[in-house]
Order: sequence, then C-alpha cells, then structure tokens
Amino acid sequence: MNQERIMKVLLGPHVTEKTTNIGESSNQYVFQVTTDATKPEIKQAVETLFQVNVDAVRVTNVKGKEKRFGQRMGRRKDWKKAYVRVKDGQTIDFMGGE
Repeated sequence: MNQERIMKVLLGPHVTEKTTNIGESSNQYVFQVTTDATKPEIKQAVETLFQVNVDAVRVTNVKGKEKRFGQRMGRRKDWKKAYVRVKDGQTIDFMGGE
C-alpha cells in the first residue's frame, strides 16, 4: 500500500466516555477514519504510527445528524469510525505522557 495513503487514513482518535470504557476493559481504541478506508489500510496505519500489533479491526459508518442552521434544516456529514483491538500488553498513548 502507498505510504502517503496510509498516513492519511486516520483522521484522529474518537475520545468519549464510552470509548474510554471500551479501551480500559477490552484493549480497544476508536479512531475517526476517512470514509473510503478499508480494514487492511486502517490496520497498517495504526501499526505504522503507534508501533503496536493490531489484533482486529471493526468498522462502522455513522450517519450525520439533521440539525437546524438558523431557519433552515441542514445535515451534518456522514463519517466512519474504526474500533481497533491491539494485542494484550500493548497500549496506545494519545496524550504522550509517561
């Protein structure tokens, strides 16, 4: 796979209370990814950027919400998120602390 493509697949971590609980209990991390990303691309991107071994990748498409913008109704963009499980004993540190 193209190295430039691998670097653009992950848009950022998706940090919420629910994803924090998932990370603590089952060694999974959640990322927001590009809408055309595939599971092998996501796996290779996480392994390259964070130097961990990925065990499994699950992907879900999130539909954008309908919201009011002034007097008009609009719609937010659809997006994709990936649940990445890493091997036991490995962690991903988003904050960069020790």
